[in-house]
Amino acid sequence: MAHLAFPFQVDGRGRTAQVDDDEYIRGLIEQVLFTTPGERVNRPTFGSGVLQLVFAPNSDELAATVQFLVEGALQQSLGGLIQIEAVRAEADDASLRVVVQYLVKRTGERRVAELERANG
Repeated sequence: MAHLAFPFQVDGRGRTAQVDDDEYIRGLIEQVLFTTPGERVNRPTFGSGVLQLVFAPNSDELAATVQFLVEGALQQSLGGLIQIEAVRAEADDASLRVVVQYLVKRTGERRVAELERANG
């Protein structure tokens, strides 16, 4: 099944770009993780808030906090599409790397999304 690409773009044929299911779900995960709650006017609870933790001192507590925030935000926003199996977070200076292992409910396939965001 094809979905509109996010962010919106035009493909080489001059048509609206489309992505497959895997790319679509990965894009949704990225949107949830890197959106701050309150950033979207009509969806004030959408997002995870992890970007606020990029400059926090790296510790076991930070990793646990990120894991809790990510799992909760993904479950709330994408619980109908995916089942979260594992979350791992790594903070390094001004970057945050999150690895999400999930199961696509429609197909039963296991996937891993590795996402990184650098501030600066």
